[in-house]
Amino acid sequence: MWLTDIQKIGVGLTAAGCLFLLLGVLTLFDTALLAFGNILFLAGLVLVIGHKRTLYFFSRRQKIRGTICFATGILLILMRRPITGFIIEFCGILGLFGDFFSVIVAFLRSLPFIGPVLSSPYIAPTIDRLAGIRILPI
Repeated sequence: MWLTDIQKIGVGLTAAGCLFLLLGVLTLFDTALLAFGNILFLAGLVLVIGHKRTLYFFSRRQKIRGTICFATGILLILMRRPITGFIIEFCGILGLFGDFFSVIVAFLRSLPFIGPVLSSPYIAPTIDRLAGIRILPI
């Protein structure tokens, strides 16, 4: 595999962070689950891409609005304002990671059970529009 052991741990932490964020939203914005998910997600991101690249990613000029929203959302969640914090954090996530959604959709379409569902003619146009995938009319 092309990942180091530290990067594999980082992928696991990032996935666990996303899972805890999802559980926090499903349990009507439980503050502890959202905070734990944010911590795991950030720790996993640092382990996957490294300290310097993480700082560079969050401090790029075109991503500064997303970084501010993301950090403000995390602080609001930690200050026990989970609904407002998550809404602001979600705006930051869209600003920071919006470029990767088309890659994620392409990866999910290659999976055995999820792929046919996402590629069905009823769901595919909506997913493509949300992910920003451009399809030529010809």
